[in-house]
Amino acid sequence: MKIFAVGMNYLDHNKSLEGSFFKPEAPIIFTKADSALLKDHKPFFIPDHLGRIEYEAEIVVRICKLGKTISERFAPRYYDAVTVGIDFTARELQQKLRQAGQPWELCKGFDGSAALGEWVSLDKFRDIQALHFHLDINGQTVQEGCTSDMLYKVDELIAYISRYFTLKTGDILYTGCPTACGPVHINDHLEGYLEDRKVLEFNCK
Repeated sequence: MKIFAVGMNYLDHNKSLEGSFFKPEAPIIFTKADSALLKDHKPFFIPDHLGRIEYEAEIVVRICKLGKTISERFAPRYYDAVTVGIDFTARELQQKLRQAGQPWELCKGFDGSAALGEWVSLDKFRDIQALHFHLDINGQTVQEGCTSDMLYKVDELIAYISRYFTLKTGDILYTGCPTACGPVHINDHLEGYLEDRKVLEFNCK
């Protein structure tokens, strides 16, 4: 199983990082190690050696079919379910890596950094590009978004990634964070919602 993720795929998030609204010339793709996956309501153990850890709630897509060099028009055939996930980020380390022009894996792909909710079949929704989602921490909504605001849509991402990697059944794609992020702390209780359905819930330790 491969974990793909997209950076800077919403204008509001880009402004919070860069100080301006902009669209990258191409999707910014990075990967996470398989040990990053956190599911089944297991707690997230905050790594104390990585500095400030921030949440980034995102829509996650499940690949259901083997594919390579997929055309955008056929991309919908290659995914079958969605959920809400969290791309945990070691923000201070990310800033250092970006300034040095280095890859993001150390700040994005550490153990437990890919929290994953329960899958919901795509046939429950009319349009994957019209999904509302939000993240609550300790009962307060801290992040919300809609997939209609993505700079690169799901089908575009599938087509782009499959030019470089063979997609396989069970691979997953984190599609980007919509708004400004914030830190998590020990004893925080996180809940992720896809429309009005709670699909993600766990505690920080």
